[in-house]
Amino acid sequence: MAPKRQRAPTSPIERTNSKTDQDFISDYLQTSISSSALLPPSSSPAPKPWTTKWTHPKTNNQYTISLVRSDKLSKEELQACFDLVKETSYDDYQNSKDKWQPRKKMEEMKSPGLRYVLVQDNKSENGGSIRAFTSLMPTYEEGQPVVYCYEIHLKPELQGSGLGSLLMGFHVIVATNLPPITKVMLTCFLSNERALGFYKRHGFETDDISPGPRKFPPLAEDNPSDEEKPSEDKPSEDQPSEAQSSEAQSSEDKPSERKRLKAETSEDHSLTDKQNEDGKSNPKPSQDEKP
Repeated sequence: MAPKRQRAPTSPIERTNSKTDQDFISDYLQTSISSSALLPPSSSPAPKPWTTKWTHPKTNNQYTISLVRSDKLSKEELQACFDLVKETSYDDYQNSKDKWQPRKKMEEMKSPGLRYVLVQDNKSENGGSIRAFTSLMPTYEEGQPVVYCYEIHLKPELQGSGLGSLLMGFHVIVATNLPPITKVMLTCFLSNERALGFYKRHGFETDDISPGPRKFPPLAEDNPSDEEKPSEDKPSEDQPSEAQSSEAQSSEDKPSERKRLKAETSEDHSLTDKQNEDGKSNPKPSQDEKP
């Protein structure tokens, strides 16, 4: 029996995600951009095209940058990225409703089609340790073609060095060079004010499909029997009791723990192929980005 033939990619997103890492770099990362609504405000540096080397501006330490698909990561590389997520974002996860879920996070980081930009030091001849990384994937979100930033995390000594801007710029360059994509999207914990400020400086804003305020149900009312009479210790019906005050407070709108952010371009990318709007998108990140 002849082996079953695999279906050929039919949309620009599918074809992009089927490319090798080297072709992905050549087609979407090596071209510089000079004009796009995706460019950050003038106060932030413009995105730079792909590079394999980076020098810390203060320490002059040398770092190597590489692009690797999730299925090509070694166990050691994947674990190092996972450990960095935990190091920078564990508290934010634990303070959220869903808490830190290591198995779920690890499975998410193995998502097919996800690509990792790894930043390694040069302290070992066999390859240095991972000091920062970001992960991205062209995909569909609510039917919209986007470049989704799954993670961006840096070791403390690299934060504030400009490396975060360089990594974020790679997302912008891919989105600009890949029709029909018109935006970069990510999610961020509201508790991470530093990261929110970083994204705002790079032109991000809250997306229309970001989770809105959550409304908590009111507390169940006590229904005393007709025989029960108010005692001197109980307030009268005209006076709000502590339970009633608590009910009013708990039913107020509460902000969502995370915001979905976007940086959007106004360029008119015409579709060369029919979008697969009915296709299922990959699981979206539930992480806190650390620039």
